[in-house]
Amino acid sequence: MTKKLFALCALSLMVALAWGQSPVVKVEGGLVQGVASASSDVTVFRGIPYAAPPVGDLRWKHPQPVGKWEGVRKTDTFSNICWQPGNAVGTFYGNEFYWKENTVQSEDCLYLNIWTPADAVGQRDKKLPVAFWVHGGAYFNGYGHEITMDGDAWANRGVILVTINYRLGIFGFLAHPELSAETSDGTSGNYGTYDQVAALKWVYENIAQFGGDPKNITVLGQSAGAASIKNLVSSPLSKGMIKNAVIQSGGGISETTTSNSDNGQKQAETTGKTFMDKFGYTSLKKMRNASAEELLNHFKAEGMGLFRPHIDGILLKESFDDAARNQHLADAEYMIGCTLDDIRPMGKQIDTFCFLRDSLDHRPAYQYLFARKLPGTHDGAFHSAELWYMFHTLDRSWRPMTKADYKLADEVMDCWTNFVKYGNPNKPGSENWHPFTLANPYVMTFNIK
Repeated sequence: MTKKLFALCALSLMVALAWGQSPVVKVEGGLVQGVASASSDVTVFRGIPYAAPPVGDLRWKHPQPVGKWEGVRKTDTFSNICWQPGNAVGTFYGNEFYWKENTVQSEDCLYLNIWTPADAVGQRDKKLPVAFWVHGGAYFNGYGHEITMDGDAWANRGVILVTINYRLGIFGFLAHPELSAETSDGTSGNYGTYDQVAALKWVYENIAQFGGDPKNITVLGQSAGAASIKNLVSSPLSKGMIKNAVIQSGGGISETTTSNSDNGQKQAETTGKTFMDKFGYTSLKKMRNASAEELLNHFKAEGMGLFRPHIDGILLKESFDDAARNQHLADAEYMIGCTLDDIRPMGKQIDTFCFLRDSLDHRPAYQYLFARKLPGTHDGAFHSAELWYMFHTLDRSWRPMTKADYKLADEVMDCWTNFVKYGNPNKPGSENWHPFTLANPYVMTFNIK
């Protein structure tokens, strides 16, 4: 940072404090200023760009460095969300997690949000622990400011929360021979995962400006977000940036000694070419000139599970299962679990991961089961039910939450934030939640009392 810029930031800090405003901080791209959140002790930065807009010729390319802007960017509004089918009203998730905030869709969607204690902004010596949240949505839905997601309760517990957007569906995971041919490494696809790595790198390099400790970043995710966490801890490109990891409703590892690694680059390219040829996109020019609406409609019509992360030999060299067995996962502490009535049975795969952790390196994982059957319907402790509790956003739910639910949310939040702080969900000096070991396969169950 130049002396002139340092002086400008120092002056901005003094002026902002004098007027009761959030200080201005310098990040990659320029100056940003947050706003007070619903909690007066928390400052939120909404919609900070972490990469250049992946539009035009940058569609289906790796995320590029964010462009510079002039003046102070006031980050008071969430960004547009990435193109996606969404969950219509009348569907289970459409009714459960209805869209409330800005849901304008755009390819210009590579932004992140930060909630931090107000007195930590601009204070590099605070070194607060950081939670890096990756949303779920089957790799074709979701965004970082969904109704369940908020960082006030996290920041009030001394943890900085970061949520991100990343490219989804056909925009995030299309592989194609012509796309591979234009790259130096001969691969294509996995753009959404490259976005996640780019966002993690941005946080690693910039979070100190918000009072965070780049050496204490925990990556967390649920459903496809959990699968994304499994990719991040397996990838050599995120090495050294992850201290802890939380895998929520993303399974564990298979019980067999070898895993299915057939979802490779050539197979992904074949799938992509077949799709594009069917709709007449027979050249890169046609592919990049097609409107986002056209591509999304074709994607919805053909089956939305077509495009997902795959093993490309660069970003992902092996499956999570193989990486775990080969001891290639990030050198981190792990917390893993699911809900009682989850989308599919996950218990055995989660047990297998925990047993493996204990047997290979004697750093056992912490396992949980969220068992609270939510009030209002008979849907039980369904897939994603814990999100209301881990973000402490029960007041946003239509369900008739009880005092016991709010108490449970406090318990969940304490465990999650403790894990981010210490790599251990217990408070210092206590051992209520035991690690899952061969000798003691302990599972922490969360339910109302």
